[in-house]
Amino acid sequence: MNRETGFGVMDIETQNEIQRRKRRRVLIIGAAILVAVLAAAFFMMRGGAADEERTEAPATVVTVIVPGVSEIARTITASGTLAARRDQPVGVSGQGGRVTRVLVDAGDWVKQGQLLAQIERSVQSQEAAQLRASVAAAEADAALARNELDRAQALVERGFVSKADIDRKQAAYDAARARVRLNQAQLGAANARIGLLDVRAPTSGLVLDRSVEVGQVVSAGTPQLFRMARGGEMEVRAELSQQDMAAVSVGLPATVNPVGTDREFVGRVWQVAPIIDPTTRQGEVRIAIPYDSAIRPGGFAEARIESGTTSAPLLPQAAVMADARGNYVYVVNDKNEVVRVDVKVGSVDDRGVTIVEGLTGNEVVVRSAGPFLTPGQKVSPKRQAARKEG
Repeated sequence: MNRETGFGVMDIETQNEIQRRKRRRVLIIGAAILVAVLAAAFFMMRGGAADEERTEAPATVVTVIVPGVSEIARTITASGTLAARRDQPVGVSGQGGRVTRVLVDAGDWVKQGQLLAQIERSVQSQEAAQLRASVAAAEADAALARNELDRAQALVERGFVSKADIDRKQAAYDAARARVRLNQAQLGAANARIGLLDVRAPTSGLVLDRSVEVGQVVSAGTPQLFRMARGGEMEVRAELSQQDMAAVSVGLPATVNPVGTDREFVGRVWQVAPIIDPTTRQGEVRIAIPYDSAIRPGGFAEARIESGTTSAPLLPQAAVMADARGNYVYVVNDKNEVVRVDVKVGSVDDRGVTIVEGLTGNEVVVRSAGPFLTPGQKVSPKRQAARKEG
């Protein structure tokens, strides 16, 4: 009886313990769920606050301008090679031979006809001497024939000389005179050949190059012993695009800056090529400039050609940027977003940068701070008046 009662008590206690464990588990699970809900609510509230903070963050303030268009002196920039305006090769026009004298060097100024070099002429001199002797002999024969003719004419009236004799003596005298002229012509040709052994300056100018030395043997027709710049006149042979070629004409003023010096030289366009290279789509413009020691043919130079005026937007230099894709500016659209616009730059000077392609002048352009912006970024534009150039 008691044993059965004991077993009953143990069952009740066991059941109570099981119920207590269940209640504890329920409380633990409930607490865990509550903690999870609170944590989720916390993170949601924090995330919403962060979004609210981001929404309320102020946009970057940038200074902008609407450039419009200005009347600007159109300047075409080009580069090219320095050269003599008239590059004159001076060579051997005679028979040639061994060079005995060279009287000038590169960099010397010479006058027209000045002796530059001499070629050995001993053989030609002997030939000329022989011809001079032939001329003298022919002149003596002609004088004798003339005397005989005069005596015969004095005797013809007395009947001692016939008319036929007079005709023969006249013919002899005429033949003697002809031989004199023939020998004189041959002597003149010999002297002319000797003269061709003197290499002389065809015009006054600057000797650019010397490629002959004493003792050198040169042949007839050797094209170039010296190179000269006629009158020392120089030029820049600049390459321009087909579009720029259409805006250039003979007589336009230009400024030339040789590479390696800060000096500038004023010149004028004296020739515009009548053709465009079909491969490069470029043409050549030749700009005449006066001689100066800083100008060396074969060097490189930058040229600015003033070709009238044009209407174009004018921007501050800080507004125009460049990268591997080329020049560009930042424009603010109607949503206050930054937009990149590629442009083509014309002249650059103290006034600013002329934009020849890419802008109409009505855009809202970021004046500065461009390097710190990115396309699509929201900004707060602060407008500034554009600078106008007449």
